[in-house]
Amino acid sequence: MAKNLLIVESPAKAKTIEGYLGSDFLVKSSYGHIRDLVKTDDAIDTDNKFQQKYEVPADKKAVVSELKKLAKAAEMVWLASDEDREGEAISWHLFDTLGLKDEATKRIVFHEITKPAILKAIENPRKIDYNLVNAQQARRVLDRLVGFELSPVLWKKVKPSLSAGRVQSVAVRLIVDREREVNRFDVDANYKIVAIFHTGKGKESFKADLPSRFAKKEEAAQFLQDCIAAEYNVANLEKKPAKRNPAAPFTTSTLQQEASRKLGFSVARTMQVAQRLYEAGRITYMRTDSVNLSDTAMQAAEDEITKAYGDKYHKARRYKTKAAGAQEAHEAIRPTYFSDHSIDGDNGERRLYELIWKRAIASQMSEAEFEKTVAKIDISTRSEALTATGEILKFDGFLKVYMESTDEDNDAQGDEDTDNALLPPLEKGQNLLLNEMTATQRFSRPPARYTEASLVKKLEELGIGRPSTYAPTISTIQNRGYVVKEDRDGKSRDFQVLTLTQGTINEITRTEMTGVERSKLFPTDIGVLVNDFLVEHFKGIVDFNFTATVEKEFDEIAQGNKEWTDMLEGFYRPFHTEVEDTLANADRATHEKELGIDPVSGKPVSVRVGRFGPLVQIGSADDEEKPRFASLRKGQMIETITFEEAMELFKLPKKVGSFEEKEMTVAIGRFGPYIRHNSAFYSLPKGVDPLDVTEEECITIIKEKRQKDIEKVIRVFDENPEAQIENGRWGPFVRFGKQNLKIPKGTDVNTITYEQVVQWAAEDPKAPKAPKAAKATKAAAKATKTTKTTKTTKTTKTATKAKTVAKKK
Repeated sequence: MAKNLLIVESPAKAKTIEGYLGSDFLVKSSYGHIRDLVKTDDAIDTDNKFQQKYEVPADKKAVVSELKKLAKAAEMVWLASDEDREGEAISWHLFDTLGLKDEATKRIVFHEITKPAILKAIENPRKIDYNLVNAQQARRVLDRLVGFELSPVLWKKVKPSLSAGRVQSVAVRLIVDREREVNRFDVDANYKIVAIFHTGKGKESFKADLPSRFAKKEEAAQFLQDCIAAEYNVANLEKKPAKRNPAAPFTTSTLQQEASRKLGFSVARTMQVAQRLYEAGRITYMRTDSVNLSDTAMQAAEDEITKAYGDKYHKARRYKTKAAGAQEAHEAIRPTYFSDHSIDGDNGERRLYELIWKRAIASQMSEAEFEKTVAKIDISTRSEALTATGEILKFDGFLKVYMESTDEDNDAQGDEDTDNALLPPLEKGQNLLLNEMTATQRFSRPPARYTEASLVKKLEELGIGRPSTYAPTISTIQNRGYVVKEDRDGKSRDFQVLTLTQGTINEITRTEMTGVERSKLFPTDIGVLVNDFLVEHFKGIVDFNFTATVEKEFDEIAQGNKEWTDMLEGFYRPFHTEVEDTLANADRATHEKELGIDPVSGKPVSVRVGRFGPLVQIGSADDEEKPRFASLRKGQMIETITFEEAMELFKLPKKVGSFEEKEMTVAIGRFGPYIRHNSAFYSLPKGVDPLDVTEEECITIIKEKRQKDIEKVIRVFDENPEAQIENGRWGPFVRFGKQNLKIPKGTDVNTITYEQVVQWAAEDPKAPKAPKAAKATKAAAKATKTTKTTKTTKTTKTATKAKTVAKKK
């Protein structure tokens, strides 16, 4: 047994570190947290200084048992979990659960997994920082109390099975508020003037525009009319140098934003890939709000820049963290070795690493230098002047490696702003010739809906959440069904273009798409309902300033300036009173809205949130006749649906013809639009409108689905028709009744026996409980007996059909 036991959080990290330490060290993983609060209501004693009850989950008992044995045999235990609050709490949980002794335990931290960093950490151990532990405890306890006390209120007053969280509720509110801003937005139209001039020398031409816009078409037309007989000259010419500085190295937030813009990664994917890069020793710790680089890193960056690009491209820069209450004092996210311009790995790892490398290197490079030229162009017949702007890149500097993107890049929708292109040589007083002048109708745009990355940016600006909480917060609000991330196609819109060429003005109508959204966050109706209820009854929970203040208090606890139980006391008592008052006095929230009267039945048409989501209803529960219901379609919301749109929904379900002498019916269900045929259901593909789908299209969809099902079946077991091997999304698997069983790696599907399937089913952690398992065994035995005498079951037919198709191919 090695003298030293070093415990890290993940097995990947353990494997990397083990290679750096000698035989005196055994490196093991705790696989994250080894214990958590019990699931019952008595997890936190609110009357006794918020004392907690912890338990080791079933899936961690074997890990804890092994670590206890190893710790007992070791002379020294080194706790090497991450250096943030969560990591500090994991070290404390290990210390407490494993029964470690203070004199035989050392805590070490490092923000990069390299041999020098690990050895330096071993040389500089410390004790567990209980201020950080208490800050994490305060967050965990407060969030548990909020969740446990708010959820029953939502079940009783809004809808069963709902839940709410502290930071998540604020995130949902931001998205709901933005959606309402978009819906309230009044579009204004104006006319933008753009002219194309040439100098009379060769093919030299350039663009100029009018800084102001015209509100009315008549005004824009008069401007063009006045320009027919006008002369144009360069009234003023200004040239001045300009510089652009590189962005700071990545923090967690800026990495998530830029990976979203440049790579199209979700926040969760960015963190998963970054975690793998960190554990493989490729980058520094990926949860940080610091933009600082160590002296060693700055020297390494300088060496690489001068070697790869030359001395003139290097400029040492120190950045200061702007984030309020930055809790992690370590470095920004950077490559561990600047000499590695790229790495081996999967596509996501390579692309994210390259982004991190470029950003960190660029932060230590020279400014980009430009010469900016602004030309004012006089119009002899008008008082206004046109402006042409051009840029010449004199020295690329950091742009040789990297340019930061912005959210505006992704939200631009066809506005023809003049680019800062290169201008031809111009002189003051020079006469210009007009090639063409256009007045294009442009429309004001509503505020942009949030992407995952821009939501992270907003939360950070408000001081809500911390590097470790952004990704789980955004995942949680989507998993709970309060928010959806999706694309929306938008609508076509006509716009007018007036064009002046060769002394003649022509008017044409063009069409553009407006409201196109890609990977944007939209609130669902249930998200709106929960948000409005919380805003009305729990203002503190969804108040931005209040939530940011709570974060600051966590920071004060981490710094040892505040007692964590006092902070919880100050929050919990008023909150608990609000919960009791709301349960006793608040009305049930329905979000119900009346839209009008059905012209056929004369009954009211209303919209509300039902058991399976938002729906339109004709009639009421008090009527003798049962009310009629229709589910809202994708993109429709209770707040914005019109009476006409609601009535359209009652055209479904509709019959669209027959196939194989059986009717086909199209409807919208809980999981979207579908075709029902002969008691089977077939989902309509994305983009197919259930109101417009034809009989021929439905037949094609049914045939294609059947063919896929046939091709999916690889083998059927004669012993039990409920056992078959199928092709799944991730490769072959065994379907055994209601169980989906993994096939061990390297197993030939043609050699799998039924006995193996039964064994895998028994070992499956998701297998049904004993009574159900016993019934399943009896059913399987009965089925086996039946199969031996009658081999004409539906599944056998399917297998035969599959073999026939395979032979034909």
